[in-house]
Amino acid sequence: MPFSSARPWWKRWFGSRSERAAERFLRGLGYRIVARNFTCPVGEIDRIALDGRCVVFVEVRSTEKNSTDAPAASVGPAKQRQLTKLALWYLKQKRLLEHSARFDVVVISWPENSKPNIEHHTNAFEATGRYQSYS
Repeated sequence: MPFSSARPWWKRWFGSRSERAAERFLRGLGYRIVARNFTCPVGEIDRIALDGRCVVFVEVRSTEKNSTDAPAASVGPAKQRQLTKLALWYLKQKRLLEHSARFDVVVISWPENSKPNIEHHTNAFEATGRYQSYS
């Protein structure tokens, strides 16, 4: 049976490469990665990490262009609501509601023939919607 996916192979490859680069970057900052591409009924998040005792939900965005503005802006209100629901689901399942948590966004640009540029937006947004009391 042929492999089927909603995204072409090169987009999956590009996304995976960016997530691996983001993970290396975060580990270099002392974060401990506890989950990769975590999926639950609410959705999927690229990485879940610990920064000390703080649970960090990390969304990775990437581009082949020099500017990181568009990928950073793509984590808009709808995505923030989804990530908030996902974080609450995770924290409940792991019995971590008493721990602090935050949302980080790592944006990577891959200019041609150059090393990637990585921007780390710590605490990029607050929990949204009716779930914000759990942040």
